[in-house]
Amino acid sequence: MRAPPLTLPLRAYRAGLLLGEPALAGLLALRARRGKEDPGRLPERRGLPGRARPVGSLVWMHGASIGEALSLVGLVDGMIRRGFSVLVTTGTRTAADLIGSRLPQGAVHQYMPLDAPRWVGRFLDHWQPDLALVAESEIWPNTILALHARAIPLLLVNGRMSERSFRGWERSPRTAQALLARIAICLAQTKEDAERFARLGAPRVSVAGNLKYDAAVPPADRQQIAYLGDMIGERPVWVAASTHAGEDAEVARAHAALKARLPRLLTIIVPRHPQRGEEAAACAAAEGLRTARRAAGGRPHPSVEVYVADTIGELGLFYRLSPLVYLGGSLVPHGGQNPIEPVRLDAAVVHGPHTHNFAQVYRALDEAGGAVAVADGAELAATVGELLEDPRRVRTIAAAGQRALRPFEGAVERTLAVLDPFIAQMKLAALNAS
Repeated sequence: MRAPPLTLPLRAYRAGLLLGEPALAGLLALRARRGKEDPGRLPERRGLPGRARPVGSLVWMHGASIGEALSLVGLVDGMIRRGFSVLVTTGTRTAADLIGSRLPQGAVHQYMPLDAPRWVGRFLDHWQPDLALVAESEIWPNTILALHARAIPLLLVNGRMSERSFRGWERSPRTAQALLARIAICLAQTKEDAERFARLGAPRVSVAGNLKYDAAVPPADRQQIAYLGDMIGERPVWVAASTHAGEDAEVARAHAALKARLPRLLTIIVPRHPQRGEEAAACAAAEGLRTARRAAGGRPHPSVEVYVADTIGELGLFYRLSPLVYLGGSLVPHGGQNPIEPVRLDAAVVHGPHTHNFAQVYRALDEAGGAVAVADGAELAATVGELLEDPRRVRTIAAAGQRALRPFEGAVERTLAVLDPFIAQMKLAALNAS
């Protein structure tokens, strides 16, 4: 089927980014000075390769940030088992720092170039992928157009389309259709996601489930588990994980409210963005609480009341140290963070009212009694206090959460099954070329 013609907004977007390359280069330099880009790998963001292309067939997989990138690891493993090399790209520095240690042999990491036509072109000219997979909701027009022009099949995997995003795209239906029609297959997380993609013009849509249900639990250093576990000892402890601006103060106030009731309480705050560690510590200090920051060499000694774990890739460590986890991004209107990892590591989950980013899993957990919802900071304090005084209930919630997740597993195998025709095509092309 012939793809729809490009709309005027798409042509304007393409022309604007062609002319705007110098401004984009300046933006990257500014971001590097602020620590948001890796200065040593900045050329990769302009499509310049940081290493040689592997020999043979290559599958390109892109996950913008940490969650999306980690959700792809099961597919990376599957493609490597089938004899293909894999290029994984990310768009954020934190994702790059984390994913590098999680990739198996046979996979390489690069930064995704910004969506400037020339930069995308030289990226594709060097890597020449045989198949491209993009996770969740990464719809970059020039990248889609370049892949389509080169006849490189593009699949959207773990596809997610929020109601808000759908309404935005719905205002430009011809532009949405022009882009989505150039995607070979769209594998959505839920029926609702699939319906939104189909209504916007994606021609081949099916539901494969959420890859994050199959993702391996985050690793943790065993020595650190033992070391910090001994230091914490029998203290009541809870983790406020992946907190956003505005939540650290609520967490600190919750600790202060519980201090008389639980004088030995330890609160561990893990900011979503580690560079906010100093800000999180300041929120605790404002409540008169003794703090320590992990990035500054601090440890949760008995005198420390709030421990700020402002490092990258250690959530698995702190999930294993605490039976109770508050998931951030949910007391503020961010949309919530992924609760699957703490549930699978036997933690009871508490969350606020804003969970639309992971609506399906939070709904399943809440209905099964595998998580506890709170309305605000005051209710957070009351709930944390009640749960820490009732370990049996904490264990019951954690077990219910694990049971609630089981029906959703299997997305990796379903996705790989859809990829089978593309895999066969790549093997045939390699055979013909040899």
